[in-house]
Amino acid sequence: MEYLFNELENADIVIDSVYKSGSANNISSEPLHKLFPKCGNMSGFRKVKRDDGRGIAYVILYTSMEELEWPDYLDEETGIFRYYGDNRKPGNLITFTKQGGNELLENVFAMLNSNGPLDDIPPFFLFKKTGNKRDVQFLGLAAPGNPKLSSDRDLVAFWRTMNNKRFQNYEAYFTILNTGNNSIPREWLNALIKNHDDSLKFAPEVWKRFIMMGRNGIEPLIARKIIKVPSPYEQLQSDENGRLCIDYIRKYYKEKPTGFEECAINIVEKMDPNFSSFNLTRPWRDGGRDAIGYYSIHSDGKANYPLKIDCALEAKCYAEKNSVGVREMSRLISRIRYRQFGIMITTSYIHKQAYSEVIEDGHPILILTASDIANVLRRNSIDNLNINDWIKSIDGVHKII
Repeated sequence: MEYLFNELENADIVIDSVYKSGSANNISSEPLHKLFPKCGNMSGFRKVKRDDGRGIAYVILYTSMEELEWPDYLDEETGIFRYYGDNRKPGNLITFTKQGGNELLENVFAMLNSNGPLDDIPPFFLFKKTGNKRDVQFLGLAAPGNPKLSSDRDLVAFWRTMNNKRFQNYEAYFTILNTGNNSIPREWLNALIKNHDDSLKFAPEVWKRFIMMGRNGIEPLIARKIIKVPSPYEQLQSDENGRLCIDYIRKYYKEKPTGFEECAINIVEKMDPNFSSFNLTRPWRDGGRDAIGYYSIHSDGKANYPLKIDCALEAKCYAEKNSVGVREMSRLISRIRYRQFGIMITTSYIHKQAYSEVIEDGHPILILTASDIANVLRRNSIDNLNINDWIKSIDGVHKII
C-alpha cells in the first residue's frame, strides 16, 4: 500500500507500506517527520522525547541497507535485524555522537539485560529507503534483542579503521515483532509522548508481551521464503560497487583461470566462519579445480567434538552472460559422496534448467551467484578500492591435495 505525502499525518502505519515524499526539492519533503509526531527530518537515528522529560518515547531507525562500511541487514526468515550505531567516523568516543544513538543503545540493552522493569525501553520503528526520491518503506516494529541471542551478543562494540584512524562503534541486534496486518495505533504514539505511564494499554499485544517477559516474550515476524528459481537478474543484481568488484574478479582471473577457486573459498569462509579447512584438488581436464572442506557445527565448548560435515566446492569465474548450466551442475552433483553437500559458486548465474533440477530433485547444493558474492564482500568491507589488496593476499594460501 502507498500513502501520498499529503496523507501522512493520518496514514496507517502498516508493515511493508510505502510512504511517499513531497514535491519540494529539499528536506521538507522528507516523509517521516510528517508520519510521526514530533519526529525530526534528518539522520538515520531519530529519537522522540517524552513530555515528562524522563526518557525517550520512541525511536525511528532509517536505513538504506546499502552502506558498504555499515551493512545493516534484515533476515526476513528469522525477523532478526542487525543495525550499526551512529559513531561511523573517527574522532569521537563510542557514545559521543551528535544524535546520541550509541548512548541510547547502551541504555536500552542495559535495561533489557537487567532484572528490572522494561517499561522505559522505547519501541523502535524500522524504515528503509525505497530508492525513489525520499520515499520510505515500513519494515516493522522492533524490540531490542532476540531469544536466540545471548545477552553478550546482542550489543557488541568493535573496532574499525578509516583513513588510518581507529575508532569504535556498536553492532546491535533487534527483532521485528509480529504485528500481523494491524497498523501501529496512533493513540499509542501520542501516549508514548504525552502520557507514557499509561501508554501500554494502547500498545500492540506483541509489544505488551515483550515488556512483560523481555527477550523470552519476543514473537518475531517470520516470512518463510518460497522456493523458486530466481531469474538471471535476481542472481546478478547488486549495487554499483558490487558490480565493480565482480567485474574486477572476472578480469583478474581471466589471465589466471585456475586461481578463482582460492578466491571462492575465501568468499565462502567470509560468508560463514563455520566453513573451514578447505584444500584444493588437482586440476581436471576442463581446467576447473575443485576444493574439499567441511562445515563445523558446535556449541563453542571444549568438552565435546563438533559435528563436521564434508563439502565439495566448485567455482566458476564466468562472464555475466555465461551461465552455469546442467553439465557443470551435474558434474558437481556426481562428485558429492554420501553425507556430503556441494557448493556451486559463480560470478555469473545458474541457468534455469540446472537450478530447477537442484530444487526438484532435492540435491544438497548451496548456490552462490554474483549477487551473493557482492553481498559477502560488502559485509566484509571489501570495495573497488581495496579489492586488489584482498585478492593478492589470498593467492597461494590453500594446499593442493
